[in-house]
Amino acid sequence: MRTFTQRTTRKLALVGAVTATGLLLAACGTDDSMSGMDHNGTSASASATASATTGTPSGAATDAAAPGPFNDADVMFAQMMIPHHEQALEMAKLADGRAADSEIKSLVNAIDKAQDPEIQKMKAWLKGWNKPESAGHGSGGHSMSGMMSEKDMKDLAAVKGKAFDRKFAELMIAHHDGAVEMAKEEQKKGANATAKALADDVVRTQSDEISALRKILDRL
Repeated sequence: MRTFTQRTTRKLALVGAVTATGLLLAACGTDDSMSGMDHNGTSASASATASATTGTPSGAATDAAAPGPFNDADVMFAQMMIPHHEQALEMAKLADGRAADSEIKSLVNAIDKAQDPEIQKMKAWLKGWNKPESAGHGSGGHSMSGMMSEKDMKDLAAVKGKAFDRKFAELMIAHHDGAVEMAKEEQKKGANATAKALADDVVRTQSDEISALRKILDRL
């Protein structure tokens, strides 16, 4: 009788242990699930808070080309640099059939290859940030540093050969100076790492081109 009771007790203890283990596993699973929900909720809350403080649109991811927070300086940099680059491309197009100097032609090609992709990048950023491409200054962009007037563009289009090369170099130096100034402003005040990296590229590349253009002017 005692042996039967001992066996029964052992069986009941084993069943109890298995049941307890199952309940413990279920509880752990529930805790993991709840933990995941809490984590997601916290992330969403943090994201919403970041959106409110940095300008990142809530509920919409920024463009993959410019992840992370951004501020008004980043937006203004893109909005102003797009038309600035576009005018540089217009100036570069005028070199076709007018430029005579081989170095001017090489620089024109470099400007075209570098600045068109940068325009597309900045347009993508603004789209990802839910910001308009235009800064809305209502001045056609001519208030921006280094921008050419309509007269400047007409005068450039009216000359050919060495006269074009000299005028192109003079105007592009001024144009690049303006771009470098805006890029340095972005370096100081911007918050977005990708936008600031582009500003770094603009400062480095266009400063080198300014030096090259000045050397060309010295020998023309």
